[in-house]
Amino acid sequence: MAAAARPARWHRNLSAKVAAIPMIATALVVFVGGTAWTVIYSFTNSKLLPREKFVGLAQYDRLWSSSKWLISIENLAIYGALSLVFSLLIGFILAALLDQKIRFEDTFRTILLYPFALSFIVTGLAWQWILNPDFGIQHVVRSLGWDSFAFDPLYNSDIVIYGLLIAGLWQGTGLIMCLMLAGLRGIDEDIWKASKIDGIPMWKTYLFIVIPMMRGILVTAVVLIASGIIKLYDLVVAQTGGGPGIASEVPAKYVYDAMFLSQNLGQGFAASTMMLLSVVIIVVPWAYLEFGGKRRG
Repeated sequence: MAAAARPARWHRNLSAKVAAIPMIATALVVFVGGTAWTVIYSFTNSKLLPREKFVGLAQYDRLWSSSKWLISIENLAIYGALSLVFSLLIGFILAALLDQKIRFEDTFRTILLYPFALSFIVTGLAWQWILNPDFGIQHVVRSLGWDSFAFDPLYNSDIVIYGLLIAGLWQGTGLIMCLMLAGLRGIDEDIWKASKIDGIPMWKTYLFIVIPMMRGILVTAVVLIASGIIKLYDLVVAQTGGGPGIASEVPAKYVYDAMFLSQNLGQGFAASTMMLLSVVIIVVPWAYLEFGGKRRG
């Protein structure tokens, strides 16, 4: 009986399993295979073309001795931490406001979500003009009489990363708002009624009741924001090109410059491997806490 049941389970949803074969093969060959190839060749002295002459950790030693790479890591850390916090905070506040059944909600939601439909190149170019001191915000405010007003973050190496952050938040916050709004609309109305009857302030209801119930939405939002942070490249290219000097360099741009401008594949592979390692360090503990605990329970 058991032997007869095995073939039935094996053939169950067979068409779906067959349809998944190309995607599985692509993941194994392209993603896993390409990742392994990159890691292996990061230990070589590959220049314009891949070479099989291994040099140990020389590429990594050179990488961490580069001021450009260290600045890139610092910029990504600052941008990532602030982007994560402000995207979640602003997105939730906007969602909470829209959840009050205001008039023209659809119009406001469309306006706030529209920037997400633009590419980072378009966003970067638009904010490059807006933040330009000669005809942007600084010029407009000075023309109104405030001659001492100064706001030129893209031309100040100390605060250029915050100019990038403004553009990034402008584009990505709308999507987070929509996710949060969907989560809020899934909250049972009886919870709101019960909190009002008990006299619980609205901010406490959000903080201690509603937000914990939106855990799945929050995790999804964090994953989306984090993926955008790691891939930060085109916004930097469009707004600053890595300048002034190397003040706004990021790891993804370092990889591109090493591989295609400096024609140093080994250095680019080493930087790519370090980016992969940073993702693994973050994802593995999260996956263990997320799924391992449930399995034990």
